[in-house]
Amino acid sequence: MNFANYPELTDTELNEAIHYAVEQVRSGLNDFTTSMKYPNSVNNFYPQMDNTEWTNGFWTGEVWLAYEATKEDCFKQTGLTHVDSFLDRVNRNIVLEHHDLGFLYSPSCVAAYKLLKDEKAKEAALKAADKLITRFQEKGGFIQAWGPLGAKDNYRLIIDCLLNLPLLYWATEVSGDPKYREIALKHIHTALSVVIRPDYSTYHTYFFDPETGKPSHGVSHQGNRAESAWARGQSWGVYGLAISYKYTRNPEYLDLFRHVTKYFIDHLPSDLIPYWDFDFTDGSDEPRDSSASAIAACGMLEMAKYVEKAEADKLISDAKRMIKALYDHCAVKDPKISNGQLLNSTYCRSTPTNGCRQHGVDECCSWGDYFYFEALTRLSKDWEMYW
Repeated sequence: MNFANYPELTDTELNEAIHYAVEQVRSGLNDFTTSMKYPNSVNNFYPQMDNTEWTNGFWTGEVWLAYEATKEDCFKQTGLTHVDSFLDRVNRNIVLEHHDLGFLYSPSCVAAYKLLKDEKAKEAALKAADKLITRFQEKGGFIQAWGPLGAKDNYRLIIDCLLNLPLLYWATEVSGDPKYREIALKHIHTALSVVIRPDYSTYHTYFFDPETGKPSHGVSHQGNRAESAWARGQSWGVYGLAISYKYTRNPEYLDLFRHVTKYFIDHLPSDLIPYWDFDFTDGSDEPRDSSASAIAACGMLEMAKYVEKAEADKLISDAKRMIKALYDHCAVKDPKISNGQLLNSTYCRSTPTNGCRQHGVDECCSWGDYFYFEALTRLSKDWEMYW
């Protein structure tokens, strides 16, 4: 079956999927209100952890999506308990020496402020934005992803950071201070000049010379090899370009979105569940990464708001096919199977060339769960995004 022949998610399936997603969140409230979810499940069940990982905002984002779907107080109170935790985390600078402040604070605290005008949430998210801009490197014009600032072996950006930038756009909107937006614009300009290859596949990470700021070379920290297309990285490109277009209306970003999205769709296997790297396709025994498809679908549904009707209709139709495939093959519909939302995600698959520590392979991953629920929400209403 090719992509165009895969059926779209029906309204009945959408309603069922949202019901399952809400109930999965509800079933997790006892274990994950004062504790957070580990970044990935272990044998399909998430262990508890403190609020110390880059991924913890995604679980809170699911809680807010469940609150939006139901308006039930149990979800609101859990979300506000998490806001307290995130405010404490930024006040005490607990494991925040990286660029993932947007992943942490947009689906948790920006969401709480947008939904409830909660002042603690606003305070926490603005402090997180202040922390994020300290990682901006004038030499090169980018937000350094990881490691000590200026360290040669980590003087780089990664494509994931496109989803951290919305925190900065939001911070300018609510504070009136242009500095946050200005740094976001500088970073997106630099990132898009280096991470997108001529064939519109993407590099995961790109290094710069710390002395001159000149671009050095692209590699993959989590893809199969330096020149391959890591599926989740490609999906960060899809969604990141859609968000960048929302905030800038730069026509170059729309054009790049079309090409990067086409690459993603063209490299899907017949069941539409991407392998963890696009080096692999039908017949491979390599693991999948369902989270990549959920992320890309969210980007397609966001961009559909800004293009002409014919193009928007196709983006929505294509996203419905991708979400239908996730619903058919990966969605958790029984809490006895998993306490997550989306099976068959891959956090990090180790290869001889990428150097990452293997973990979270063929498991639920917290971002996959969140973006799957976000995509369902987008299909159910005109949603004001947390990003």
